[in-house]
Amino acid sequence: MIFLPEDINENLLKNKYSWVITGVAGFIGSNLLEALLNSNQKVIGIDNFITGNQENLVDVKRSVGKKKWKNFVFIESNIEDYESCSQICKGADFILHQAALGSVPRSIKDPISSNNTNINGFLNMIEIAKNEKVKAFIYAASSSTYGDHKALPKKEEFIGNPLSPYAVTKYVNELYANVYSIIYNFNTIGLRYFNVFGKRQDPNGAYAAVIPKWIQSITNNKEIHINGDGTNSRDFCYIDNVIQANILAAFSKNTKHNVYNVAYGGRTSLEELIEKIYITSSSMLDGLKVKKIYQDPRIGDVMHSMADISKIKKDLNYSPTHSVDEGLKETIKWYLNNRKKNDS
Repeated sequence: MIFLPEDINENLLKNKYSWVITGVAGFIGSNLLEALLNSNQKVIGIDNFITGNQENLVDVKRSVGKKKWKNFVFIESNIEDYESCSQICKGADFILHQAALGSVPRSIKDPISSNNTNINGFLNMIEIAKNEKVKAFIYAASSSTYGDHKALPKKEEFIGNPLSPYAVTKYVNELYANVYSIIYNFNTIGLRYFNVFGKRQDPNGAYAAVIPKWIQSITNNKEIHINGDGTNSRDFCYIDNVIQANILAAFSKNTKHNVYNVAYGGRTSLEELIEKIYITSSSMLDGLKVKKIYQDPRIGDVMHSMADISKIKKDLNYSPTHSVDEGLKETIKWYLNNRKKNDS
């Protein structure tokens, strides 16, 4: 269960709101879907399956059961299609905008596609949200916005120069949201995610995130590839913390555009992460080994990242429930239960 304040839990129990989730078949989108359906909410989901996966929706259906699944409507569409998304969002109370082409390396290889989805698509969704007068427009921002700003922990008001096309697109989202707040008096909240991980995160493909990729490798006794010397560090954040932040943001009483860090508020090096995955996996499987292969650092990556989460704690009563260790335990357990599917 996702931790939420009593007043929000009561609100969700008493009212069946209409939520739109873009990128609903993706890692974060499908987890948001599951949480809202478990709270008996009505959800309309949008995805074009470029990065999302039909199996994620099947997994949610298995998890919530047929009765709650009836509160979900899926529409295959693209956020770059303004007319289609405008029709889908009619009468929506909340929009949780998660759809994007993620990955720094992907954006470096193909900046035009990243721009089209992450900027043009975002502009479509915020314009639609404004026209529909939704109660809240919550969008997935990114810690990549901090760019080359070296100070730790990262505070929302201090950012540097972007280091990738992806980071540029996510910063432009924040600029647009702020302009909409000033010109149209339309209030939004951006959530700067820090290295989110958890169930349904795809371990396969060229742009897979490091945690699911390494869980797959370690639990299958395969070599793991490390970009850099392993001293790089990140603020890894378990998915339940992110779901909590989204729902808290949706019911926020703040009356202006705000951006918040969403993280656990700690720092784990890649070497430490490997050790944590190995120890946790070894407690569930016998005879595991780790063979490390070090590679050149990736272009556009920062050495260290860690969030200051005092602002979201103060404004939204955010209280992360899962540390990295606790999140890894849940994630590895889920991965092993779905091993055949993920290893395919």
